[in-house]
Amino acid sequence: MSRNLVMIREADRYVEQSVTIGCWLHNMRSSGKIRFLQLRDGSGYIQGVVVKNEVSEQVWEDTGKLTQESSLYVTGIIREDTRSKGGFELSVMGVEVIQLANDYPITPKEHGVDYLMDHRHLWIRTPRQRAILVVRAQIIRAVQQFFDERGFQLVDPPILTPSSCEGTTNLFHTKYFDEDAYLTQSGQLYMEAAAMALGRVYSFGPTFRAEKSKTRRHLIEFWMIEPEMAFVTHEQNLDIQEQFITHVVQSVLANCRKELETLERDLSKLEGIQAPFPRITYDEAVQFLKNNGHEFEWGEDFGAPHETAIAQSYDKPVFITHYPTEIKAFYMKPDPDRPEVVLCADMIAPEGYGEIIGGSQRIDDPDLMEERFRQHELSKEAYQWYLDLRTYGSVPHSGFGLGLERTVAWICGLDHVRETIPFPRLLNRLYP
Repeated sequence: MSRNLVMIREADRYVEQSVTIGCWLHNMRSSGKIRFLQLRDGSGYIQGVVVKNEVSEQVWEDTGKLTQESSLYVTGIIREDTRSKGGFELSVMGVEVIQLANDYPITPKEHGVDYLMDHRHLWIRTPRQRAILVVRAQIIRAVQQFFDERGFQLVDPPILTPSSCEGTTNLFHTKYFDEDAYLTQSGQLYMEAAAMALGRVYSFGPTFRAEKSKTRRHLIEFWMIEPEMAFVTHEQNLDIQEQFITHVVQSVLANCRKELETLERDLSKLEGIQAPFPRITYDEAVQFLKNNGHEFEWGEDFGAPHETAIAQSYDKPVFITHYPTEIKAFYMKPDPDRPEVVLCADMIAPEGYGEIIGGSQRIDDPDLMEERFRQHELSKEAYQWYLDLRTYGSVPHSGFGLGLERTVAWICGLDHVRETIPFPRLLNRLYP
């Protein structure tokens, strides 16, 4: 039997009209001859009110048997209700039970993280987890809107690669018939090739790091947005990045305010995210750390405590630019006036969320690129195609990579990235 179902998010269109929704029972409470059904359909939540003397005996009996996460069709009249979170409630007239869910394993009581992760397929039904995934989806829409409106072309790099853009130490190895292959850790090199064909491009896809890390910022499988731009310099690259992040944050604020409130996010911290962002050099960052009691030597890379200490001085993301050449990737262009540092920047999110973007101007000189191959012991044969990009019509070009999950964690105000993706892959977790 086909039904014309209404989504809960559309309730404002059907005030004082009879509708049917397909939904699940999130929770229920009774007060004598009235039952309050907390209903969800994925698009939102609404309270269904069942009054005994306004419904048939069958409906009253059926609603009394309902259990958490039972599935049902509910028919009723949408009423405005300023007391409810959504502003509407449903005066229930009819109920058709699809399935009664027995012994649902996730209850309103407290559960441990491991238990919840074992039941991640069910945990994502809860209001908090739903809110996170809605924000994630909005971030993805905002990302695509930003680049699409600015003439970027979406290009899909391969997942299986014969080599790596930053060495193979932390890559997952597999056999590609008789050859060695790796799961990609970045689509950047391929995006550079695409930029030489299409001008401005971006990729959006999964990446993999075989890092044995248990920190709250790391996942084994995560998603990256990686733009590459021909004829764009280091400074222009930074301008685009801060415009990009401003657009994403403001888009979430405009479209996901209810979800952010569910997460109890301090909206004032997001409302202030507007370009331009502060910029400091690596040298200045090192001096700041030393002045504030951190033991740190020039030439070291920043860890999470260092990034957090620096970010605490700002209420916006901050760029740290011009890192030492020795600690950055082989493809980054040296500063012409100071070759011991490169034209790069990491964007550090406020509130202790660490690096969310890494980017640089890329080397465009074929001779210097060959020298970098030698210094990093990279096979010229494996990277010949990459060298070709500098041999046939080389131009100044820049790009960056944004880690989606860290960005979700920051915007949502989460303690751990495991909640930022529907089914996280962690060091000791491949289930479900």
